[in-house]
Amino acid sequence: MEQQLAEFQSVYNQIEHFLVSYSFQLLGAVIVLLLGLVLARKLGNLAEELMVKHDIDVTLSRFTASAVKVIVMIMVAVIALSQIGVSVAPFVAAIGAVSLGAGLAMQRMLSNYAAGVTIVVTRPFVVGDTISVKGVSGVVTQVRLGNTILTNQDNVRITIPNHHIVGEIIHNSASESIVEMNFDIAYDSDPLKAVELIKAALESQAGVSKTRAPQVGIHDFGANGFTLGLRFWATTGLLFQTRCQTNAAIHLVLQQNGIVIPAPQRDVRLKQVQGQ
Repeated sequence: MEQQLAEFQSVYNQIEHFLVSYSFQLLGAVIVLLLGLVLARKLGNLAEELMVKHDIDVTLSRFTASAVKVIVMIMVAVIALSQIGVSVAPFVAAIGAVSLGAGLAMQRMLSNYAAGVTIVVTRPFVVGDTISVKGVSGVVTQVRLGNTILTNQDNVRITIPNHHIVGEIIHNSASESIVEMNFDIAYDSDPLKAVELIKAALESQAGVSKTRAPQVGIHDFGANGFTLGLRFWATTGLLFQTRCQTNAAIHLVLQQNGIVIPAPQRDVRLKQVQGQ
């Protein structure tokens, strides 16, 4: 029993000595931490407000605000540790080593984030645009720091790492996609009348752009008739549906006005050889 009391007294004396010797340092460290928390939150919010005020993308604004908070808290933690007499040199060295190792391990991820910042700042496209890059296309639904999300006309979600976008050729057609097609009408039909009828049919379709006029004209002179070429813009999300509806409308209006779409034909002549 006396031995246990002696051990307890020894521990108590050590604690008392520590509190007496370092009480002010502990109090100072706690105060520094509390002030640091408040300062980090205020600086982070201030950074976000300034970036939003200057019309910088909300994703980059929030990322910057979080980065500011983390940096301030690391600095505050180092100061707090130094207040209680803890040497921060080993921690700084350890943080440097860990950062280097993490950087090498997450090189691809960091390149995606760097590319994401570039996309947010330079804004080669925004949410709602239709883009084509690396052989895929769709409507941009989300722009994240690590990747960009597209949705194509089949409602398939496509996730593209941002490092595959920066430095590549990007086709951006805003919220619409272009439709191009060619077909023949018979040479005994009036091509100018057909062009006007097709324009009217296109303009009457709901999915066809009202701000970009369709282009229709004589594209070529084919073996079977006049080759008409047409281009129009359609809402990307309704691209397949709009194309089918416009094809049906064009076929109907040409049929009603007696304009013939000829079938492929070939003239075959038989030559009779004498003596056979």
